[in-house]
Amino acid sequence: MCTLTHFVPHTNHPSMLPPGMFSHTVFAPAEPAMPRFQVILAGNAFFHIKEISTGHVRGFRSNHNEACALARALESRC
Repeated sequence: MCTLTHFVPHTNHPSMLPPGMFSHTVFAPAEPAMPRFQVILAGNAFFHIKEISTGHVRGFRSNHNEACALARALESRC
């Protein structure tokens, strides 16, 4: 198994890396934000979109995919 250790120099400085190779710290992902809305099963094939902070229902759909799409749309508005 190749671990690519023979390509990386023994330094953490990004300018010392070969072209095309990047340090793992250069592209460290930012901490994701907590979701504000949650899709909850509310009955037989019926879903509520609940705001987590208040507990209020902000919408509803009869299809899970549509409920998730609405939750994403509400997330992007605020």
